[in-house]
Amino acid sequence: MQNEILYDNQVISFLEEIWGDGFLSPGGADEVARVLSNVDIEDKCVLDIGSGSGACAVLLVNEYKAAKVIGIDVEDPVCEAANHRAKAAGVDDKIEILKVNPGPFPFEACSFDIVFSKDSIIHIPDKTEMAKQAFRVLKPGGKFAASDWLISHEGPPSPQMADYIKEEGLDFAMASPKTYFQAMQNAGFIDIELVNRNPWYSKVATEELAWLSGANRVELSRRHGTDYIDHQVAIWAKLVAVLRSGEHCPHHIRARKPT
Repeated sequence: MQNEILYDNQVISFLEEIWGDGFLSPGGADEVARVLSNVDIEDKCVLDIGSGSGACAVLLVNEYKAAKVIGIDVEDPVCEAANHRAKAAGVDDKIEILKVNPGPFPFEACSFDIVFSKDSIIHIPDKTEMAKQAFRVLKPGGKFAASDWLISHEGPPSPQMADYIKEEGLDFAMASPKTYFQAMQNAGFIDIELVNRNPWYSKVATEELAWLSGANRVELSRRHGTDYIDHQVAIWAKLVAVLRSGEHCPHHIRARKPT
C-alpha cells in the first residue's frame, strides 16, 4: 500500500503541459494509435491499466469506438482528473475509473476483450504477476496492447541509469525486453511482439529538454516554481543521456490470449 502521492495535481498539470491535455507520458494520440496498430477496439470492453488523467480512456471511446473502458489507477488525484475528463467529454456512461490497491486486478476471469496500458506498467514491479493477471482477465482471443518504459538489459542499472531513476524520484520498476517477453510467454500469451521505441523518444526527449530549458523556462518557472522547473530540467538532461546510450528503451508490447 503506497502512501506517497507520486502524481499530485502539480505533477499532472506539468506533465500535461509537455505531453498534451490528459496525457502523462509522451506521444499523445499518435502514440496510442501506434500501440493499437492492428488491434480492433470497436464495440470491445477494454481494461486501461494505469489510466492516469483519462485522455486514453476518452480516446478509446471517442476515436476507437470502445463499448466500455474501465480504467484503474492507485491514486486519488489522477482518478479524479480522469472522471472529470470523461464527464466533460460526455462519455462517462462508457468510462468507469476505479481506484485500486496494488496487487491482483479486481475483476473476474475473462472480463475484457482488450487489456491496454500507456507507460504505466513501469510502476508494477512484478511483470510476471502483471502478465498473469492480464491473461486471466482477458477473454479467449483477447489482446494485450501496451507501451512501457524498459531497460535494455538484465541485472542492475548502470550508474548513469541509477542516477536518472533517483532524480525522477518515482517508483520506477524497469524490466528488460527479455523479462517482459518471458513474463508474457509464461502467462500463456502467443503472438508476442516487442517494438523498440528508443530512436523515436530519444529525438522527442531532446526536443522536450530544449523546450524546458529554452525561452519557455521563465514562464514555466512563474507557473510551476523555479525550483520545480530546475529539477525537471535536471531530470530531462539525465533522461536524454540514458536514452542516447540506449539503456532506456521504451517499447510497445502486443500479444494475444489463445482462443
